[in-house]
Order: sequence, then structure tokens, then C-alpha cells
Amino acid sequence: MIGSTVVRLCLALVVLCAIAPIARGDGSPPVAGPEESLDKKIAVWRFDALGIDPEIVQRLETLFRMELGRLDRQPLPTPHAIERTITDPRERECTGEDRCLAAIGKRLGVDLIVTGTVGSLGDNYVLTIKAVDVATARSQRIQTDPLRGSPDDLIESVRVAAYRLLAPGQLHGAVQIESDLVGARVTLDGKPLGKTPLPGGGVIGHLALGKHVLRVEADKYEPIEQDVDVRFQKVSPVVVHLLPSEVVGTGRTIVTERKPFYTRTWFIVAAGAVAIGIGAAIGYEAFHRPCYIGGQMDMPCK
Repeated sequence: MIGSTVVRLCLALVVLCAIAPIARGDGSPPVAGPEESLDKKIAVWRFDALGIDPEIVQRLETLFRMELGRLDRQPLPTPHAIERTITDPRERECTGEDRCLAAIGKRLGVDLIVTGTVGSLGDNYVLTIKAVDVATARSQRIQTDPLRGSPDDLIESVRVAAYRLLAPGQLHGAVQIESDLVGARVTLDGKPLGKTPLPGGGVIGHLALGKHVLRVEADKYEPIEQDVDVRFQKVSPVVVHLLPSEVVGTGRTIVTERKPFYTRTWFIVAAGAVAIGIGAAIGYEAFHRPCYIGGQMDMPCK
């Protein structure tokens, strides 16, 4: 089981490292370079493995270097160049303390030095990135939430960490909203987006990463409200099917049945009163009706 996971991670990382400069790997167009790259000189010290295959961590480190190289205008020192420059055994054994990392950064002539750890606990992975400002020896730490099992999620976390470190303004994704109904009203996080079909093929871009609340509604149809997960530099497709509703604006089906008039309360009360009146009249007529006995009328009939 562990060997299978390792193989899957290695294969996914190899493929992504090979195609990342060209495309995002999800069938979408190539990713354009950042609008404003940083001018700081950056070096990556190393990634440490905590309960995970070191080969996988090495490939994650390679991917991280590649992402930083795409973001930064200054070329990053290669691992070989760092190996030749850092000859002090004490500095070589640096395990991530701010002061020793700052000292290594000064030897390399960079402004920022970055290190990281990838930890594993069962099927969960946690990536931690630490960046130390060489001039002040102060650090900034970026840590992902626990990730479970998916190599793609782990790779995406590495790329997100690189952007979060150097270009947090470019951490965004998109959703594509499609509906089988024309004219349905669409809102995202309470903000109206228009009616279906939305322009641009329904693609809403530059959304912050994470969950967003999507609502689609139309007259005489049940509204739909659901969470949409926006991922880094990806378009999340959402297909919405609305179901008819018999009552406008309520979102619930209420069936009103027209009853016959003879079942209404007023009719029953009126009919009872009429029946009592007729019964009284019949009784009075029977009591006062004349009787004929032997050809002679007897008043009243008894």
C-alpha cells in the first residue's frame, strides 16, 4: 500500500514537472507569467522529509524551485552552486533555525532564503514553508492544512505556497457556471452576476481560493444554493438543473384544492337552518289541519 502511494506520487510529480512551464495539466490554456515579478534574490536551502519518502520530497523541492524561478526575476542558485558555496560543516547541518539560515543567505548573497518540511501521518500530509529575511534574520512561515492521499493536492499545495510567499495577489481560480434554463438569476457570495447564459461561456475568474456560495434561481423554479470549491489556477465547472415550482417566490410547492360549495361551512349552516324551518312548518300544518268525520268537519283534527 505504501509502495503504491509512493509510485503514484512520483509519477504525478514527474509529469507535472515536465509540463508545468507549458500548461496547467487540467486541459486549460497555459498559465501566463506573473504581472509583477519580485526583484529579490532568493535561495532554497532544502526540504526535509518527516515520515515520507525522501525521493518524493526531493521532487516537491524541485517543483517549488521551478515555481519560484517563474515568479522571481533573479535566477535562483542551483543546489550544486549552494553545495559549493556552503563549506562550513556547522552551516551544512542547519536544520532551519533563523540565525543559521540568515548566515547561509549572506554567504550566498541573497535577500531571502527558504526552507521547507513535508510531514506524513498515516494518509495525511502537511507542507510547511519557512522564509527568512537575511538582513533581519526574521522568518515567515506558511503551513498547509492536512492533506489526505491525493498526489495532485500535495503538488498543488507546493505551488500555492510559492505564490503565497512571493505573489499572494495572484492566488486565484475560476468557476464555470452552466444551466439548462435561460434567464435564471445567478449570485455568488451574495453578489449578482447576471442571468444564464452568462457571458464568456459562464466563466467567472479571479476568485479567491476556497469555498464560495453559489445561488441560482428563477421564477416558478426551485432555487439552488450550494458551495463551490475554487482551486488554484483551475476552472471548476458547475452545472445547475432547476426543478419547476408551482408557487412563485416561495421556493416550495403548495397545492391549493378548490372544494365544492356544498362542503363549505356557510352552506352547511344555512342548509341546517332551512331544514329546521321546513320541519317546523310541517309540524304546525299537521297539528292544525281540519279533520272530516262522517262528512262533518271537526276543528282541529285531534
